[in-house]
Amino acid sequence: MRINHGRTTIRADTVTGRLPATARQRHSAGAGAKGPRSYDWARVHIGTGSHRHLLIRRNRTTGELAFHLCWSPTTVTRAELVRVAGVRWSIEECFQAAKGQVGLDHYLVRNRTSWHRHITLALLALAFLTAVAASSTPERPAQPAHLTRSHPPIRLTVPEIRHLLAAVYPPTVSTAKLLHWSNWRRQHQATARRSHYRRRTGDEPPG
Repeated sequence: MRINHGRTTIRADTVTGRLPATARQRHSAGAGAKGPRSYDWARVHIGTGSHRHLLIRRNRTTGELAFHLCWSPTTVTRAELVRVAGVRWSIEECFQAAKGQVGLDHYLVRNRTSWHRHITLALLALAFLTAVAASSTPERPAQPAHLTRSHPPIRLTVPEIRHLLAAVYPPTVSTAKLLHWSNWRRQHQATARRSHYRRRTGDEPPG
């Protein structure tokens, strides 16, 4: 990526290399499947306007860099720019869920009308599954480790609800067995998620 700095053009990674270590701050772009998406972020004012920025994201573990060109009508904090940048993951996750769970990209059509009907039905199915998942029983608070050997199961997710609906009709196993295995899967997912969060928040190597 190249950015305009005054009357000159300079590579974004070159700008990054010239920044002092104190220019970076640790911020989370939101919660992810494996814990908070925490990175080192730097902000550089670019252009002639006071609200144009180059936002630089650095992975503390791998050193990988990512860049965001930002503009805001008013002055905003770096944390707010990071929060908005993190919204992109929500959009990508939505498309990924639609493709994997309701077949958003599983079509072979010849005109726009057929394509529009397919994606409309697919997104309607995803909206239904998401609404059911949102209205499911909330997760119970985890008990201290010395009181239990397992973690309470996570709440119902879109993939889990789709799996349950697919097994209900035509019926393949009894309802009791179906719910038993659903609870078993979600309990192990809760254990795995807790391990991921612990590793991401407490055991990361210093940058």
